[in-house]
Amino acid sequence: MDPFTIIMSAVVILFLAYVFTNRKQHNYKNFPPGPKPLPIIGNIHMIDMAKPHKTLIEMSKKYGSVFSVQLGMTKMVVLCGYDTIKDALINHAEEFTDRPRTPVFDKILKGNGIVFANGENWKVMRRFAISTLRDFGMGRKTIENKIIEEAECLTQKIKSHGGKSFNNLTIINAAVANIIVSILLSRRFEYDDPTILQLMGSVNENIRLLGRPMVRLYNSFPSVMDWLPGAHRKIFENAEKFQSFLRATFIKQKKDLDVNDQRNLIDVFLAKQREGKPESTLYYHNDNLNALVGNLFAAGMETTTTTLRWGLLLMMKYPDIQIKVQNEIERVIGSASPQIEHRKQMPYTDAVIHEIQRFGDIAPANVPHATSQDVTFRGYFIPKGTPVIPLLTSALKDGTYFERPEEFYPEHFLNSQGHFKKNDAFIPFSMGKRSCAGENLAKMELFLFFTTLLQNFTFKAPPGAKLDLTPTLSSTNAPEPYETCAIPRS
Repeated sequence: MDPFTIIMSAVVILFLAYVFTNRKQHNYKNFPPGPKPLPIIGNIHMIDMAKPHKTLIEMSKKYGSVFSVQLGMTKMVVLCGYDTIKDALINHAEEFTDRPRTPVFDKILKGNGIVFANGENWKVMRRFAISTLRDFGMGRKTIENKIIEEAECLTQKIKSHGGKSFNNLTIINAAVANIIVSILLSRRFEYDDPTILQLMGSVNENIRLLGRPMVRLYNSFPSVMDWLPGAHRKIFENAEKFQSFLRATFIKQKKDLDVNDQRNLIDVFLAKQREGKPESTLYYHNDNLNALVGNLFAAGMETTTTTLRWGLLLMMKYPDIQIKVQNEIERVIGSASPQIEHRKQMPYTDAVIHEIQRFGDIAPANVPHATSQDVTFRGYFIPKGTPVIPLLTSALKDGTYFERPEEFYPEHFLNSQGHFKKNDAFIPFSMGKRSCAGENLAKMELFLFFTTLLQNFTFKAPPGAKLDLTPTLSSTNAPEPYETCAIPRS
């Protein structure tokens, strides 16, 4: 078939799909309002495909806290503001608990794992993940000790730079990755080990590529984009490399498996396969194992790494805040190793870490949800299977809850007496049934790594460097690559 015929066939298919979809959706009465879509492309022409959350925030000013937008031929509902997001994910948790089909992840994961899974498979895998993470120390002293040891390794690596400027991405990435790797594989990697560098490289590149306009277009028009070159092809290539490593690891661990000595999460999963129960075949199969380990590795590494990198950049940008944190560390901890129990005695440091997460706004658009059934929400009818975007950035920068939403202001989390205060709209891990399974681990990592680094170093910008707080182009809000000077503290 010649290229012209292929293109024309694709156009006809898209047009027929558009007519069918529009006819179907016009039957829904009282669907949330939104901008008028164009045929086939919907509202894509109105949206900044590099940073769509910014466009959605602007649209909410016109259409309200519950509105609709159409990408390609898919209508989706956007939720803005903490109160609206909480109403959906907590008060209507069952109705908003599904994930929509996302073509790029469908092709890689095929509905397995936990992040993009649905139904009973998702429930079984989430229960397994949370219980096994707890068994291997999440939120307990055993994993705390591992983080403390890893923080010391990171400190020694940074000291080797002798106060000269360096890019901190790879070493922070490797240090954080070693924590989740200890649970998944019961080992750690040196920071220059080719294996961990390749694994981190594949995951980090995919996270960056997922924010590219071509990939967002692929998710709207997969049947057409499959024919074209672009970032989506590199994503599939990276995913295959990562999964090949996992498959080789599983084969090796199967050979060495001792069900009476389960060393890590993979061993526990493989032991479940051998139980011979109906769910062993239904859920504990290799495709689920592959997807689950990939989900946990990526989630356990990327967001914590990005938050710590924001933290050090912000300390360089605001040296007075860095000094206040260091003074509190000296007063409460001294020269001893930071422990989680210190956190309750360190309200200012705790407030700064929370504000780093809020200001960094790592996952502004959240992972999309979908309605698991027809639902009437805040007066609007939303049919089953509709993709829903709970816009986390709209909660983290909700002016009703945060006095200076666009500024870095640790006092958002301090009361007039200087004591730490919670803020309901602080939901960087999302909320409800789909909230981050590793939230407790991430909180522990952030406190121990951050306090250890500021106990040992003062972070400064290299001479003449300009500190840019504009996020890079990615599926998450990460800082642009930067150089830092870590000056050892005596």
